[in-house]
Amino acid sequence: MKEAIIDQSIELFAEKGFKETSIQDIMNELNVTKGTFYYYFKSKEQLLMEIHLQYIERLLDQQEAIINDHACSNHQKLKQIIFGLIRDIDKEGFRAKVFFREIRHLTNEHLDRIMPLRDQFRYNIQKVVEAGMEAGEFRSDLPADIVTFGILGMANWSYFWFQPEGEVSDREVAEIFSSMLTDGMKNQT
Repeated sequence: MKEAIIDQSIELFAEKGFKETSIQDIMNELNVTKGTFYYYFKSKEQLLMEIHLQYIERLLDQQEAIINDHACSNHQKLKQIIFGLIRDIDKEGFRAKVFFREIRHLTNEHLDRIMPLRDQFRYNIQKVVEAGMEAGEFRSDLPADIVTFGILGMANWSYFWFQPEGEVSDREVAEIFSSMLTDGMKNQT
């Protein structure tokens, strides 16, 4: 039932927004009482924090597997990380939307649990960028932290416009982003 509450709330938060969705809305969709909700969660915000926690922990696990693949170059690792973020929009569309859009509704207490994990995800990307710079795979004249924020900005905001059923696949979007980042936007002809 806990997962059913989480899944239903993700759908409603993505469609209506966190503030506009009541606990009663979630329970009505599941045909259960509010008591069921409070058995699993203290508040709607705790539910939102749980959604964020599950999402970022899964992303970190995927990222760790990529980073620990010593057979891959830094360029390949970066491309796989970007692909993972874009793929999640197709696979976990509503979860991604809630994760990126609704964080503003978490209080400092809950942000204190989530932000270190989000920061770790960012630092891990920055380490790949720095390793790529040191290995000569990437330009070294750019600040790695700003490059990392650029990567995250491109990938994270794709939830807003990317259509998984559209003309371009998640892998193709990741390839385009990776090419833009590693090759630059300079016309090579």
